[in-house]
Amino acid sequence: MEETAIPPQVSVLIVSYGRPAVLRRCLAALEQSVGRETFEIIVVDNGSFDDAATVIDEFPNVTPLRLPRNFGFTKALNIAMRTAKADLFLFLNPRTEVLPDTVQLLSATFAAEADAVAACPLLADQSGAPAPLLYRLPSPARVLALACAGQFDAAPFPDAVSGPQSIEFASFAALMVRAYFLKGLRYIDEHYAQSWADAEVAAQIRRAGKKTLLVPGAGAVWHAEDGLRQMLPSAALAVLASDWVMGASSFASKHFGFAAGLKVRTLATLRSLFSFRLREFFNLLSGQRIDGTQTVL
Repeated sequence: MEETAIPPQVSVLIVSYGRPAVLRRCLAALEQSVGRETFEIIVVDNGSFDDAATVIDEFPNVTPLRLPRNFGFTKALNIAMRTAKADLFLFLNPRTEVLPDTVQLLSATFAAEADAVAACPLLADQSGAPAPLLYRLPSPARVLALACAGQFDAAPFPDAVSGPQSIEFASFAALMVRAYFLKGLRYIDEHYAQSWADAEVAAQIRRAGKKTLLVPGAGAVWHAEDGLRQMLPSAALAVLASDWVMGASSFASKHFGFAAGLKVRTLATLRSLFSFRLREFFNLLSGQRIDGTQTVL
């Protein structure tokens, strides 16, 4: 009789763009994980401009998905989720280097916490200091400021605790989510092209009355500086900036009303004009998001 394949418990989903050494470090750490046989790894190469796509071939147990152009983080992640087989998705940034027991500890958390929809490890930088990747969910009064700042408001780092602790908003640097929850949302709204998808998931978790847990026993190293922005031309940076604003506008429209979203986009567009960031200004006028049509990425 033929043996029935046992589905993985966790699908690790990585969206990669450039930086082959960064991706190699991330995958090498995952391959050293406890219980490696219980999870699958799917890497979506989002139209890399260098040799990053070939790194996947060095890891025969990794499933590669290669896109011809950079279609934005959210579309690439949705493609990965539709390919994944497990009941738990672990979103992982290539800059995150997991510790050997991280995947196992995160997945075990859900068995004990019925109300938990998401869980994240304790991220630290290379010196061991906490990495600032926990955020406050954007309020109506703060969305415009965040659109202009280009980053979310950091949340105070939780005090040392012995067990999982509820938090408001964790980034996709390392976040495990129950697959059924995201499938119920029909995955992630692709109005968020490159930016704000993590805020959208956090907002939906709050709306559903569920929890995101920080699991202090699970750890990972966050390598913040990888030099990607220094490698991109100014035109590409202008597209990234406009994509961030458009993500903020989409978030405001969806959660606070159409007028709130229009206000964010309008005022951010005027700010770019008065700051003489003309590339960003014209991108915002045309509603530029990272969607595969750009030739600068």
